[in-house]
Amino acid sequence: MHRRSIVIAAVAALGATFTAVHAQDKWPTKPITYIVPFGAGGTTDVLARLLTQKAGLALGTSFVIENKAGAGGSMGSDFTAKSAPDGYTIQGGTISSHAINVSLYSKLPYDPIKNFQPITMIGSMPNVLVVRADSPYKTVQDVIAAAKARPGTINYASSGNGTSQHLSGVFFEQLTGGKMVHVPYKSSAESLNALLAGQGADVIFENLAPAMSHIKAGKIRALGVTSAKRSAAVPEVPAIGEVLPGFDISSWQAIFAPAGVPKPVVDRLAAEMIKAVKDPEISAKLVAQGIDPGGMTPAELAAFQKSEIDKWAKVIKAGNIKVE
Repeated sequence: MHRRSIVIAAVAALGATFTAVHAQDKWPTKPITYIVPFGAGGTTDVLARLLTQKAGLALGTSFVIENKAGAGGSMGSDFTAKSAPDGYTIQGGTISSHAINVSLYSKLPYDPIKNFQPITMIGSMPNVLVVRADSPYKTVQDVIAAAKARPGTINYASSGNGTSQHLSGVFFEQLTGGKMVHVPYKSSAESLNALLAGQGADVIFENLAPAMSHIKAGKIRALGVTSAKRSAAVPEVPAIGEVLPGFDISSWQAIFAPAGVPKPVVDRLAAEMIKAVKDPEISAKLVAQGIDPGGMTPAELAAFQKSEIDKWAKVIKAGNIKVE
């Protein structure tokens, strides 16, 4: 009887394995939920809708976009981390949710590395240091000089504590030795409106995409981009690193799934998402928004993510920044 039980158990296990493999071969057989851990209309939301149209056709399924905003992307990311690792839940992950927050929040409910499977990088964009069109600051050097000569007299706005916009200002202070006053808002729209209205904001390190229309309209003046090199979207704007060596910050957008998704599913999902990112029409739309198209493999994204976590941990520790 004991021998017979072993044989039955082995057959059952083989059957379960065959079923699992068969399910992976058939994936996807239903719609895929794409979690956006920020509000509707933001960069992460816009990119999700842009890419899933293309990838959905290739995969023979549809994507359902769900916005789960809160805590700098942490609420939506926690939902994804706790979802079934079957390839039917993925999410847009950003520099905030998957690199900054782990050092910023004292109690993060998920581990950005252990709880996630990287899929691909959608793209990266610099922040841009902007002022009102009538501002006395004409160059990055002007802002540096004022922040050093009159510490605490320049207000810089951001879309919230711990965002890449906020930390761009922190890093700027660390490299220049100047001092400015941080004024956090709830969104890019609010901080840009404050700048335009001259209410509590003298300068902003803003994502290039939402700032672009205001720059083109001449309402705000771009002094420098935060990436190591100039942006193809605004090549006339210098990189801050040209006058401040070592200054290099890019806000990025990527795709992650819960840890434990079967490799065949990860491989297929990554392949189709990478094709979507590199599609000429989509790439052109990304570039038009000031985004440098990505297309990293899962392994490349994993390595990049780790380097970003290490980088921002140092900046946050040096700035003594914490969010409860």
